[in-house]
Amino acid sequence: MAWTFNRGGNKFGAKKVWSDGICFDSKAEERRYQELKLLERAGKISHLYVHVPYQIIPSVVLDGRRRPATTYIADFTYEQDGEQVVEDTKGVKTKDYIIKRKLMKHVHNIEVKEVY
Repeated sequence: MAWTFNRGGNKFGAKKVWSDGICFDSKAEERRYQELKLLERAGKISHLYVHVPYQIIPSVVLDGRRRPATTYIADFTYEQDGEQVVEDTKGVKTKDYIIKRKLMKHVHNIEVKEVY
């Protein structure tokens, strides 16, 4: 069972949803999680993981201060037909997301699958 909450509001109107002890950024992301769990149970996919971080820019020192690494957090990763899939549930493509998607391809040679 999933429940929602909205603390402070999201500029795109998305509400956080909790399911199976996991906090999802939107109802759409939680629904996709439920679909992927069914596919995993049916044997269509395997090794389903949620909110997997990928470092795309290492930490650096700027103006004498250490800046943290930049990461992309994939909504889901799983294996399908022997291939690793990195998936993001999208409602809105932000500028940050578009840059991070390009960096995922450049740094890790991974094309992010977008699900709407």
